[in-house]
Amino acid sequence: MASELLFVPFKKGSDVDIIKPLRNLINSTYNTGDQHEDYTDALNDLSRLRTNAIWKVFEKTSLEVIYNYYDQLASLEAKIPPQEVQIPFKWKDAFDKGSLFGGRMSLTISSLAYERMCILFNIGAMQSLIASQQTVETEESLKQAAKLFQQAAGVFAYLKANIMMAVHQETTPDLNPDTLDALAKLMLAQAQEVIAYKCIRDEMKESMVAKVCAHCEELYTDALRAMNKEQLKPLWDRDWLQVMASKQAAFRGLTQLYQSQVCHANKAVGEEIARLQLAEEQLRQATQRAPAGLLADQLARAARLLAAARKDNDFIYHERVPEPGALEPVARAAIAKPLEPPPRWGAARDLFAALVPLAVHQALQAAGARRADLVALEINKLRDATQLLNSILASLSLPACLEAADGALPDSIRARAAAVRDAGGLPELTRLMAELPELLQRNRDILDEAERMLREEAEADAALRTQFGPRWTRTESAKLTEAFRANADKYRQIIDNAVRADNIVQQKFAQHRDNIALLGGSEGDICAGVPDAADAPRPASGAAGDAAVRSLRALMQDVEALKAERDSIEAELKDTTVDLREQFLAALHADGAVDEPALSAGALGAALAPLQRRGAATLARQAELLAAVQAQHAALMAARGGASGRDEALGRLAAAADAFQELTANLNEGIKFYNDLTQLLVAFQNKVSDFCFARKTEKDELLKDLTQEASRGTVRPAPAPPQHHSDVEPPAVRKEAPPRPPPPAAGAPAGAQPGAPAGAPPGPSALPYPQQPQGMPVPYGAGAAYPYYAAPMPALYNPYATLPYPHHARMPAPQPYAAYQYPPPAPGAPYSQPPPAGYNPYPQQ
Repeated sequence: MASELLFVPFKKGSDVDIIKPLRNLINSTYNTGDQHEDYTDALNDLSRLRTNAIWKVFEKTSLEVIYNYYDQLASLEAKIPPQEVQIPFKWKDAFDKGSLFGGRMSLTISSLAYERMCILFNIGAMQSLIASQQTVETEESLKQAAKLFQQAAGVFAYLKANIMMAVHQETTPDLNPDTLDALAKLMLAQAQEVIAYKCIRDEMKESMVAKVCAHCEELYTDALRAMNKEQLKPLWDRDWLQVMASKQAAFRGLTQLYQSQVCHANKAVGEEIARLQLAEEQLRQATQRAPAGLLADQLARAARLLAAARKDNDFIYHERVPEPGALEPVARAAIAKPLEPPPRWGAARDLFAALVPLAVHQALQAAGARRADLVALEINKLRDATQLLNSILASLSLPACLEAADGALPDSIRARAAAVRDAGGLPELTRLMAELPELLQRNRDILDEAERMLREEAEADAALRTQFGPRWTRTESAKLTEAFRANADKYRQIIDNAVRADNIVQQKFAQHRDNIALLGGSEGDICAGVPDAADAPRPASGAAGDAAVRSLRALMQDVEALKAERDSIEAELKDTTVDLREQFLAALHADGAVDEPALSAGALGAALAPLQRRGAATLARQAELLAAVQAQHAALMAARGGASGRDEALGRLAAAADAFQELTANLNEGIKFYNDLTQLLVAFQNKVSDFCFARKTEKDELLKDLTQEASRGTVRPAPAPPQHHSDVEPPAVRKEAPPRPPPPAAGAPAGAQPGAPAGAPPGPSALPYPQQPQGMPVPYGAGAAYPYYAAPMPALYNPYATLPYPHHARMPAPQPYAAYQYPPPAPGAPYSQPPPAGYNPYPQQ
């Protein structure tokens, strides 16, 4: 007892690049906007931790290494979208006997949760190994062994409850819930065993030792029952079940031995003798495996006590010895209990502490989008109002009609023309317009390439699913790519909306192109394009006209002040930021969830409300200004006798100057939009590429498993009985040997039909090997060949895809089976029928 403790073998992992996919995922998820942190060092450390956790499992410090890697995985899993992890984690079965009873020897899944479950399995295995190596001679080692076995029991119980939620498909045999349940019961029984040994070593009360041993016997009974399931028996080493049965008997005997001492103290000699008889029987059975040690000493003690009890009963007490079935069961003391895995095993530094939990990050993104929508709404209101104001002033030829009409250009037009020339004029607008189609096409190409990879991956999966049927057990591509396809549709819609916006910009450009070109020329060119002042009505000299001019000039100053205030409001709106990170973290810690709408609404309302009130005030003031401007302009036109062609031309120039500013801003925004969209699409394409690579790895592993199953051979249906075994006896046939076919003509090519001329090509069914005669069973491999998958063909160069999904070349379809063709008879010879099916030319003697 306690000298032959069992431990669980380790799962075997495989090397995989985790740095590039995780870096792409973190950059696309967190490094957006102004936040650009580099996590390369942290990812390198994580990769080193994984290597040590997988390959250095037999070192003394390996448990701390596995703890550290598990903690980093658990931290990272809560901070990145789990469905977007595209790393093909491959783990082999810990017992490595899957091929013997039809299970899978390895499993590859692109999931951090699957990786964490496999590492947690190895944590339980390492705890069981270290516990089984503890000496039983010291107090500390016994406490350490009991603690580790209880932790291992908690680990396997946790895996049993959570493995299917992490994998969502058939697992390897070691991760089967029934297997994990059996391992958890075994670890708990061994923990109770160590505690029982400590109780015996410390010479505790016989009643307490009996209760502890009774519960240990019950735990071994449960574990043995779980491990004796037919589907689990092939997993275990052949000694495991024998060891457990031996320990079950040992603790049943120890329970009766120590309970007999309780009966001795209570002067229940008959019950004492019955229990000692049972103890001697069970301990003798247990010592067959371990003839020396504690059990042998306990067996000798039981025999000695039994002899003494019988002697006392024969000479003194004369009590009846009850039957074993009539004995009262011994109470049980459950000391060992499974210890649930803690959130963090160690105290190592979190490599990804700067990353907020995924719930908080998503809430911050939603709050940022909500803020952007509110800011854009307010800015659009101000810009629409300003454009309306400019269009009305341009239609009224203000303020140009208020300036001198002596033939010179008004100062306002001259200033606007200078601004257009300084900004590059029509050539600059043309250059910006030319960039948009190139950027648009680049984004379309990236999106098309991502959709192509998804489409080809789905087609390859569907083809293999059709070929292998129910044996192709991996998840369908359509279920895994639902989010990818939804994002692709969203990006496609965004591009379509951008195209419509580009069309509006092009229409506005075409409308004002000539006047913008005129403003970009010299002052003489502009004067030549404006009608002469002599054709315009003479300015009013009366009191009404002068008063209208003064009023309009004052109103124009108010208009400029209004525009300046709106520019200030717009700048403040763009600079308004609300940091809700601490509030979201506190809410997540307190409630376990983040109510983003409620928290964001109050904070954003408090930050934007003052600016919203100022913007609304400018809108009300604009309505008053426009009413006053229109009234005074009508009075001026009445005094002058109406507008002239010069006023209209100046109005068109003013409108063109405003359109130039708007077009420049719109085009710059469009270029920035397309460049930002390119970064998003490249990140999206990288995710798709990582997904396709992970699926290819998973596909190769599954094909390898299916190929190995095929190479081991499968149970095939029995061949059809030959014709002579049918119920209806065929007519008797004279059994004569068939005529020997003539030898082939000299120089005849291999595979030529008998009797064909020497130069004739081979027949359509000719094969390089002999074919089976009709009626004989076809050996394995003679039929349709197993499909051949060639190495990946190199893909064409694609500047945006990093890992294009490879195409696969297929071998030509195998030729169908054809029966042996008998040669025609020689000229002049009688025609001989071929022998019937099932004929044996060599009868048994």
